[in-house]
Amino acid sequence: MRQRRLMNQINVVPYIDVMLVLLVIFMVTAPMVQTGNINVPSAGPAEAPVTEAIVIQVDDKGAYSIIRRTGAQPESISKERLSTMLKDFVTENPEQPFLLAAHRDLNYQQVIDVLETARKQGVRKISLQTQSSTSGR
Repeated sequence: MRQRRLMNQINVVPYIDVMLVLLVIFMVTAPMVQTGNINVPSAGPAEAPVTEAIVIQVDDKGAYSIIRRTGAQPESISKERLSTMLKDFVTENPEQPFLLAAHRDLNYQQVIDVLETARKQGVRKISLQTQSSTSGR
């Protein structure tokens, strides 16, 4: 009698046939699937109040000024007055955004002091104003 050798290869032809049949089935049935429509209730357009950021400026000598709206002239203030103004702004609108524009030659500790004063007065939204290096300053 003749001995049979074991085959150490997997015959993948039947698997390819099954995959091709499944592919044809999906290609035929996919265009027939209907998309469902969901009627979602709406609450109407909600408009958030537009609040313009108030700019706190600190110059290279450490003097404070504030700009309440775009195009307005800076108003020079003391550090104590800045603290009371921040508290008033936050009492009026807790979500009032602020920008801190400090001179680049200013000591970093003075910037931290302004941020700390704002935090103590309850300011939630404060950002540092940046300037690109191509602007020439």
